[in-house]
Amino acid sequence: MSRGHKQAAVLVLVLLAGIAIGGMLQKPGFLKLPGGETPAQTGLEATTGISVQTAVPHVVEEATLFAFDNASIPFHRNLYLSMHPGRKHPGNPVIRREEGRPDEGRAQYLGTVLRHEGRFRMWYVAADKESFRAFSTQGVMTGWRAAYAESEDGVHWRKPNLGLVEYAGNRDNNLVLVEPPGLSVIAGLTVLYEPEDPDPSRRFKMMAAAPAERTKTTAVPLFSGDGLRWRPARETKLIRKREGKWLAWRVPEENLAISEFLEHAGLYKWDGMYYIAGQQVSPWVWLWDGQPSGRVMSIFRSSDFVEWSDTKSLSFVRYGYRSMPTNEGEESHEPASVWNRGNVLLGTYGQFHGAPGSPAHPMDLGLLISNDGIHFREPVPDFVFLPRGDPGSWEGGGLLQGQGFENVGDETYIWYGGWDNDVTRPDTYGEIGLARWRRDGFGSLSVKNPEHPAAFVTCPIQARGDVMIHLNAEGLSERAWLRVELLDRKERPLPGYSGTDSAAVHRSGLREPVSWNGKQKIPGLSTGFKIRVNFEGERQDIRIYALYVGG
Repeated sequence: MSRGHKQAAVLVLVLLAGIAIGGMLQKPGFLKLPGGETPAQTGLEATTGISVQTAVPHVVEEATLFAFDNASIPFHRNLYLSMHPGRKHPGNPVIRREEGRPDEGRAQYLGTVLRHEGRFRMWYVAADKESFRAFSTQGVMTGWRAAYAESEDGVHWRKPNLGLVEYAGNRDNNLVLVEPPGLSVIAGLTVLYEPEDPDPSRRFKMMAAAPAERTKTTAVPLFSGDGLRWRPARETKLIRKREGKWLAWRVPEENLAISEFLEHAGLYKWDGMYYIAGQQVSPWVWLWDGQPSGRVMSIFRSSDFVEWSDTKSLSFVRYGYRSMPTNEGEESHEPASVWNRGNVLLGTYGQFHGAPGSPAHPMDLGLLISNDGIHFREPVPDFVFLPRGDPGSWEGGGLLQGQGFENVGDETYIWYGGWDNDVTRPDTYGEIGLARWRRDGFGSLSVKNPEHPAAFVTCPIQARGDVMIHLNAEGLSERAWLRVELLDRKERPLPGYSGTDSAAVHRSGLREPVSWNGKQKIPGLSTGFKIRVNFEGERQDIRIYALYVGG
């Protein structure tokens, strides 16, 4: 065959291949875009058939769609959001300092509460008065220890004598054993429990904030089999070293898991990775435009809890924050302690109220939310989720958040720490309190103008198997109700679940089932659907807090 004939043959083959590929692209199921269309149906070329997912799709047993989550509930008509602060337990503080005990100076939270084997377990930071004196007179960081408490109801706590650590000449105390000896646990006792870990000695995981070489403070990973005896996740040999005004046993630079300054409050697992969230300041972090910053939120990550990333995420900066020196503005204190709700993360952080030339730094608590595990936002900027107490009270100087969130009966419990003075003073005393909300009742949607229709539509939801939907709402009656419809991904009504077949919910409750013609279970929605909720009747008093979608 001549050279010219060969070239012609190749051209014919290319054309035939192009025709074949084009025909395959027209066939359903060959190449799907996020909306289910093929490239030919969207007018896109085949080379653009890429789905970029900016949020991790989680498969969970039940998804919670909070009223204040504008990613899960992005579409509204004639509705407004109200956020609801917590109610403080009248018997606060629920954990108090005790004279002559390791926590006589501070029962400082920045810790964790887990419900485990039928009881509540708490890890917190204990500091005695000698630690105050040593720090203020000699600049010695010592006497900050990890302590433990238990409760049957989350309200009444006991400090068991664990017999693990010698203090004041005996072992009758509630201190947990932390190796290596001399490691000062000054904050960030964040604990995860993973019963599925194949190594029983690693099922409890902790990140503890401790002095470290060249970073002042950073996070140290620890493992435990029982939550009481802890060992470092990576080799850690302490060195006694003064840096600035601090003399402390420090983790040497070569042993650091995170080789930057980090004071953390959150530890969670998301999409198979571990994440730690906390505050950084310049020079370890700066704003996106390169300007120096005070306290902002950074997140580091790990696949195995031992080796941690050398890159990080700038995950949250206070609304309206501008570059200014530390302690002189509205900053984010140790953001954020995190509640992993499966499809969404909630977080609490310290609203640090600094001002130029002011020695005082009071703090309230704020609320954050994340749908991708990396970027956090406030539902309402600067909303005070939990306010500090009256001046002169045990919590009058400010509040500290910790990683303790539990739904208990009809309520949500969140534990927090209180200060009686400026948080930067060494003689500030701390204790631990409890706040309560209606179960998942942090925010609600209501009708803005009762004279006009009101509704919302959720983001697309994918289901495996049968689905049930429940509502957390109040203000419902025979005269005021919520009408629930199901739509496909293009918001076309699904037969049997919309129009005259839509469901009406007339009863208030924390978890009221939605029923279509007497059926609560919905089969065959694997292609994806959206939920539309209409506010009907005398709807001015209706509040909806959350939707629950599960099997």
